[in-house]
Amino acid sequence: MLLVVLDLVGIFVFAISGALVAVRKDLDVFGVLVLAGTTGLGGGFLRDVLIGATPPAALADWRYLLVPVAAGLVVFWFHSTLGRIERQVNVFDAFGLSLFCVAGAVKALDYGLGPLPAALLGMVTGIGGGMIRDVLAGRVPEIFRGELYATPALAGAGVAVVGVELDAPLLVMAVAGAGVCLVWRLLALWRGWHAPLPRGPASV
Repeated sequence: MLLVVLDLVGIFVFAISGALVAVRKDLDVFGVLVLAGTTGLGGGFLRDVLIGATPPAALADWRYLLVPVAAGLVVFWFHSTLGRIERQVNVFDAFGLSLFCVAGAVKALDYGLGPLPAALLGMVTGIGGGMIRDVLAGRVPEIFRGELYATPALAGAGVAVVGVELDAPLLVMAVAGAGVCLVWRLLALWRGWHAPLPRGPASV
């Protein structure tokens, strides 16, 4: 039950970030709900389809559909307030990312994938929704613009996979993987770290 609650909290936070993007793009209430839903559920949906876990959890449990709808409506009505606390929202988003990357990797392992594919799918679980959000909003995904987001997710998923392969206790493995992702992401936000970008004019 605890894992389900944490999963739903992560979906709620991701959905808020998607809905905020929709509001800034001047989308209507339907657009806000669509971006909230795709951001909150997109990564897990992609993972479940790729590993054959059908129907995806987002369609098998009504709570997974209700939570992003609720988050979208909250943003639609109170976006001015939420916009002022976006830094705090980003911190909660980092918690959601760390949880999702570990949960995604473990589920992929449970479905018979090897360590490397499982780590990659853990990363996809964390970043997939944001990528779909940005594409629908007509902008280059943030993870391609220097944002340190995918790398911490991959690192956290990798630590979780190694823990499973070494038969570490589930709680220890989950905390270690999520901790690596969370600390890296929070440090990147605090220190303004970004991935390297090409230097000089784009003359190619």
